[in-house]
Amino acid sequence: MALAGGVGGAKLALGLYRYLQTKNRAKELAVVVNTGDDMEYLGLKISPDLDTVMYTLSGLANPTTGWGIQGDTAQALQMLGNYGHNNWFWLGDKDIGTHLYRSQGLREGKTLTQVTEEMRRALGIECELLPMCNEPVQTIVETEEAGKLAFQEYFVKRRAADTVKSLTFEGVEQAEITDEVCHALTDPALVVICPSNPYLSIRPILAVPQVRQLISSVSCPIVVVSPIVGGNALKGPAASNMRSLGGETEASALGVARIYAGFAQRFILDTVDAEQKGAIEELAYKVLVTNTIMKDDESKTRLAQEILEGCGLA
Repeated sequence: MALAGGVGGAKLALGLYRYLQTKNRAKELAVVVNTGDDMEYLGLKISPDLDTVMYTLSGLANPTTGWGIQGDTAQALQMLGNYGHNNWFWLGDKDIGTHLYRSQGLREGKTLTQVTEEMRRALGIECELLPMCNEPVQTIVETEEAGKLAFQEYFVKRRAADTVKSLTFEGVEQAEITDEVCHALTDPALVVICPSNPYLSIRPILAVPQVRQLISSVSCPIVVVSPIVGGNALKGPAASNMRSLGGETEASALGVARIYAGFAQRFILDTVDAEQKGAIEELAYKVLVTNTIMKDDESKTRLAQEILEGCGLA
């Protein structure tokens, strides 16, 4: 199984999926996705990370941005703009169909897991795609410049330019682990923490009651793939978050390893950062040094294969 959020998480989820497809084992994969980024916008239930992973796995994703649907248009938003609406959050016309379907399903009393299952089946995705929980959880970002912000205000509207002081996950105390996530965490062969932002994408998943406890008790390896390469985040604000939230003087793969030390046992390190291998091994990790940059489907599949081979699961 894999924990994922954002574009980096979606890329490795696709690599795992594509490789397992070549072995007729795609159904063995379960991807648990962050929903702390979810929000209501224009009366619609938006699940950005779920959609990014779903579009990526189904082959619909925009290859340039990594999110949204390839070739989508924005005529609905343009019309809203004609009425004076501030279109700070981009919604493609096809994308709106996803949000309409989800919103209608939730109004009918279905859970987020049930609606997501319907959509992934309709799009021909063979592996499990699981929201971290069914209850609404909202990541609140406290910033130096603007105080408390809902995640999408911080990330999209203000372009993640603010200094993050702290995070809270509103509603997580009332969240319950779903039967589907519980099943995925029952004797998995491997747990992969994708190269997603440790604070904004992975921490909300682990904050759901019982999730971290169950992952901590698995007998299989827990593998971390660093989202920091050469001191920079591959995408998003992970580097600045490490400095402001993690107390790091500079962002590094070693800093990522410190976050998961005592929780994970294996670490995937990019060749650019090979000199950090010894320091990471001192944190009780088994380290694999390889090229972690996923530029195309071939490199995504190769990285997934190396991870699985390193754990004896290829």
